[in-house]
Amino acid sequence: MRNSNIRIRALFVVPVFLSWLACAQAQVEKAPYPVMAPLEQYLIADENAEIALARSAAPASISNAAEVMVLRRDGYTTAVKGSNGFVCIVERSWANVTDDPQFWNPKVRAPHCFNPPAAKTSLPFFLMKSKLVLAGKSRAEIAAAVASALVKKELPPLAPATMVYMMSKQQYLNDDGKSWHPHVMFYASGDAEKSWGANLPGSPVMAAYDPEQQVTTFFVLTGEWSDGTPGPPISH
Repeated sequence: MRNSNIRIRALFVVPVFLSWLACAQAQVEKAPYPVMAPLEQYLIADENAEIALARSAAPASISNAAEVMVLRRDGYTTAVKGSNGFVCIVERSWANVTDDPQFWNPKVRAPHCFNPPAAKTSLPFFLMKSKLVLAGKSRAEIAAAVASALVKKELPPLAPATMVYMMSKQQYLNDDGKSWHPHVMFYASGDAEKSWGANLPGSPVMAAYDPEQQVTTFFVLTGEWSDGTPGPPISH
């Protein structure tokens, strides 16, 4: 009788398990970038091209005097020293929150040019995540490490007057918004969307809250790319 019960239980459990496994595999197949691609796909072979791409984030009057960082196998490093306190860099896909479907998208190239306060207090978050990525950490481990660093105050608090230029015509933000709009971004600590009236009907203010960095980003669209050519029409 006992053996019979075991067989009956197996006849029920095995199909359920196989069904669950099939669903899990289907979800992985649907995810466009389930794991990190080979590192070579995130690197830019021509370092001068990466420097030029980073500088395209802001008008030349700003970026020509900025520090420029490039991604190498051991992490981001300064390739060009600056004199105005700005830092230009081409962010990769792991700048997104760790649960973003395109967190591992190797095609992402997002030129940023940080003003001095942002370079000192916002850029360190991305640089930390980059080190964790290159160390082979998982999404969960990256999120946990960033959270721990915030609690332990190992990352600097956001400074006032932080802003970033993202005006590169060559930006590839994700597969859906390859060249979105030239824009600048302003940061505020915490979830500040409501206090700015952002994302409400009729409001021109757009915002996004990053729960991992605990910072709200406000977007201001501009009419031109950094090279002075017209950007896409801005609809309201």
